[in-house]
Amino acid sequence: MTEFLDSESSRNLERRSFSDRVLIFVLLAFLLTIVVLLRLYYLQVHSHEDYKTQSQNNRIQIQSIAPPRGAIFDTHGRTLADNRQVLSLAIVPESIQDLEETLEQLKQFVDLPGADLAEIKERIKRNQGHDPLILKRDLTLEEQAALAILRPQLVGVVVTNETIRHYLHGELLVHAIGSVRRITLADLRSLDAIKYRGTQFIGGTGVERFYERSLHGQVGSRSVEIDASGRPTDEKPEKLIPPQQGASITLHLDFDLQVVADEALGDRRGAVVAIEPTSGGILALVSKPTYDPNEILTGLRPEELEAINSRRDKPLFNRAVQGLYAPGSTFKPVVGITSLSEGVVDWSEVIVDKGNFSLPNSSLVYRSWNRTKTNPGGHGQVNMHRAIYRSANVYFYHLSTRLDVDVLANFAGRRFGLGRVTSMDIPEARAGVLPSRAWKKEITNESWYPGDSVVLSIGQGYISASPLQLATVATVFANRGAWVQPRMLKRSDQVLTEVASNPTPLTEVLETSDMAEHWQSMALAMGDVIHRGNKEYDQNGTAWAYIGMNIPYMMAGKSGTAQVISHRRDEEINVEELDEYERNHALFIAFAPIESPEIAVAVVVENGGGGSAIAAPIARAVIDAHMESPLVAQR
Repeated sequence: MTEFLDSESSRNLERRSFSDRVLIFVLLAFLLTIVVLLRLYYLQVHSHEDYKTQSQNNRIQIQSIAPPRGAIFDTHGRTLADNRQVLSLAIVPESIQDLEETLEQLKQFVDLPGADLAEIKERIKRNQGHDPLILKRDLTLEEQAALAILRPQLVGVVVTNETIRHYLHGELLVHAIGSVRRITLADLRSLDAIKYRGTQFIGGTGVERFYERSLHGQVGSRSVEIDASGRPTDEKPEKLIPPQQGASITLHLDFDLQVVADEALGDRRGAVVAIEPTSGGILALVSKPTYDPNEILTGLRPEELEAINSRRDKPLFNRAVQGLYAPGSTFKPVVGITSLSEGVVDWSEVIVDKGNFSLPNSSLVYRSWNRTKTNPGGHGQVNMHRAIYRSANVYFYHLSTRLDVDVLANFAGRRFGLGRVTSMDIPEARAGVLPSRAWKKEITNESWYPGDSVVLSIGQGYISASPLQLATVATVFANRGAWVQPRMLKRSDQVLTEVASNPTPLTEVLETSDMAEHWQSMALAMGDVIHRGNKEYDQNGTAWAYIGMNIPYMMAGKSGTAQVISHRRDEEINVEELDEYERNHALFIAFAPIESPEIAVAVVVENGGGGSAIAAPIARAVIDAHMESPLVAQR
């Protein structure tokens, strides 16, 4: 009986325990249901707007639109640089799962010059917002066809329309107006991240570089709906903020004259610069050899770019503004006008030139340019006028003993701008060297010697100048002593931040009556370099036989021949035996007409030989074209 009661009690206890567990389970299930319902309420009702916005942001992206650069025109309004639309290959970084694999797949069908993985990763890191990252510009038709087939398999790969710079005349003008270049990682660290969003290029050289802030424009943006692969499927026009094109600028550059200068220089290495004396406007600026900037913009393979950089003739080097050359005898008029200004000589004084010169107590002999093996050369009775048109070395050797080098350096720097960068908007321009006692002491830790002055008097030794500076020297003689600042800019359709709205073109100089006569007489002496002819031996101007016959207007000029390598003064040199790059440079400066000049020109032909024979005809071709231009005649 006892066992039965115990058994019954045990069963009742088990039933109660089971009922309790069921109740607890039901309560837990109820509580969990309540929690889920509350969470659903929170997500679908309370936080609905937040998650809706977040979802929309994942589906709609704000992409930057790079602004079109301002156009560049020549003085007559002809387009030199504008923009064009190209199809470019790009990636959407946030949609790429395996960057390295994606690049390898693309390389099978698209030529990707310079697609460095590390650099692309760094660019992705610095990429702003949702902007696609360009891998290659200006896709070929074959590449476009291949991508159209493969793109559905390549997540995060897009083909996009892009606006890039276009230089209508390629290599003809690249050294004159410059070009843009790809933005580097170093640029990204310093550029305004907002202003340059979506921008791939920045001004690299020339006016493109100097006027970068004005040419660049203002970035725009668009709202784009994208799919899971990162490709745009729809655009929201109501949210479009159009970019604003940069300022367009008009240069003094004359396209027709540029063509003439380029053709006159031909395939020779060198430079031609032409300036309007009254304004300082650069009418032509040629440097050769050259290159096509459009090819570099759309992408060269690293080995192709290296091939250009390693060429001995350096096509990327702008000889017109960066090349520094001994001015040779083109410097003699500067020495002459300085000597006249200081009163150490006058126009009537005669010096006997027997073809050689020595300093007191020195056995070193400085010789005339016209000496031969059998004749010491020289020009006999020489005054300043004859010393200019015959380019008499010995006359200037004598002047060097009277004219202090620091006085010469001060006058040549102050009145001609030598030894300084004086151009308004040519960022690559170099100062050259205008030596003085202090300069030599600082550079060589040596004193200035009388022999230094002797070679300086004929434009040799330490002195160097660019073709741009030599053209500026010609403008000063054309303006009878008034210096003018060289400039590319003529006008713009907007206010520019880089320069004053109306820079004063001409520096007026109040000369004494004596100096005014000296400047005029020097211009006439330089005129005889070209026009004095049909005389007896050693009486013609040095350039008359090459450019002075049958010239229909009056031109003034001065030739120069600059040594490239030094040699003993009594050593006979066989030019044909020298390496081409060791031969003398040929130089010529000129302006025309002599009265009321309209154009000043400087020509340098590297390793060309004689200035009158080689450089002068190039200068005349440029001046002829300018003087014969209908547009000039109309003025």
